Amino acid sequence: MNSLMDLLPVIIPLAIIQVGLMVAALIHILTHSSYKMGNRILWIVVVIVVNTIGPILYFVLGRSDEERS
Repeated sequence: MNSLMDLLPVIIPLAIIQVGLMVAALIHILTHSSYKMGNRILWIVVVIVVNTIGPILYFVLGRSDEERS
């Protein structure tokens, strides 16, 4: 139990970053209709299921360069 308490200063910021990335990606997915690859449903599933890597994949591979549509 004590080792878990020692890791909290590392775990909490990582969890905040993970949730922030997921929220930012979901907001972007829901407010835009064009993507480089895939569709809206695919990216929502990837962002939620793949956790930290999902939002990064969306911003690198899925996000279109166009403004809101």
